[in-house]
Amino acid sequence: MPLDFKVVHRSKLSRARAGEIHTDHGIIRTPSFIAVGTNGTVKALDNKTVEEIGVELMFCNTYHLMLQPGPDVVARAGGLHSFVRRRLPIITDSGGFQVFSLAYGSVEGELKGKGTKKQANQVIEISEEGVTFRSYRDGRKVVLTPEISVEAQKKFGADIIIPFDELPPYHIRDKALQESLERTHRWQLRSLETHRSAPLHQSMYGVVHGGINLALREQSLRFLLGHPFEGIAIGGSMGKTKDEMRSILRALSENLPNDKPVHLLGIGDLESLPFGVASGVDTFDSSYPTKAARHGLVLTRSGPLKIGRSIYANDLNPIDETCRCATCKHYSRAYLHHLFKAAEPVKDTLLTIHNLTYMVDFMHELRESILEDLI
Repeated sequence: MPLDFKVVHRSKLSRARAGEIHTDHGIIRTPSFIAVGTNGTVKALDNKTVEEIGVELMFCNTYHLMLQPGPDVVARAGGLHSFVRRRLPIITDSGGFQVFSLAYGSVEGELKGKGTKKQANQVIEISEEGVTFRSYRDGRKVVLTPEISVEAQKKFGADIIIPFDELPPYHIRDKALQESLERTHRWQLRSLETHRSAPLHQSMYGVVHGGINLALREQSLRFLLGHPFEGIAIGGSMGKTKDEMRSILRALSENLPNDKPVHLLGIGDLESLPFGVASGVDTFDSSYPTKAARHGLVLTRSGPLKIGRSIYANDLNPIDETCRCATCKHYSRAYLHHLFKAAEPVKDTLLTIHNLTYMVDFMHELRESILEDLI
């Protein structure tokens, strides 16, 4: 079945709502943090552990999975859920995020306004039809169109899929931004047509674009709401600063749909989550907590903790005595400091378990605050 979105409670203070997204593979209780499992797994963790932590939705990457192992291999395995051994819901992106980063610079840098204008030679051509690029794995020529992207996601069998879209950089000129928006809308409609020709119990979110141009953002949202997408995602460059991101969310907030889930693509830092929730966003994905863990940055209620600092060398306390995670139950800061200094691979696993647990519980607390009309 396509997803069914139910609002459990709307806050009396803001646009925040507590809800449930029902899919064939389970329920996502919102607001919710989505762990990024680029290659079908969260880095350093197996999928059983991810489920035990309570991550109700995992984000997998179409671009990387298309290049390896390939859609046909995954389809023969019975789809992503069977291939990666995950029972709970999965969302896949379109591949556009990675492809356009090849043209405009680093993925995170350009789309968050921190990159350069350097053109990379991996992208051969961007046309109305789609994008031709070279695989970073073996240099072969690959064509990605809206139809190819959606057909790959169909073979992956994700519960929620994303239409193919163009992701221009922060520094783009207004005329080029307008042209990009119009093209990405055409691509999204082609994606939607391909999806609806064979729904396969999947749901597609339309993606709002327009860069930091608020008028174009509002135009994009109105356009998408005029078509039968099952949800709305907010994507593209959200600006160089938190203030620019907040301006975009403010501009969209009043017109976000009441009857469809709303997702904020690629943003899930602790500072941004409460504002996003108050603006009417239901789900967030980000590699921030897992990447932070691999760099020894541990999330706590009193702020990030750098486990590599010498002050923790003799600290026999857990990271957080109130934390429910297996890392805090069994290991001390001193031991984790030792693992980090010794560059033992298991440190990534233990710190990632803690950070993901922290994010899941943080979102649960936000949900409880909504139910009590505190947000």
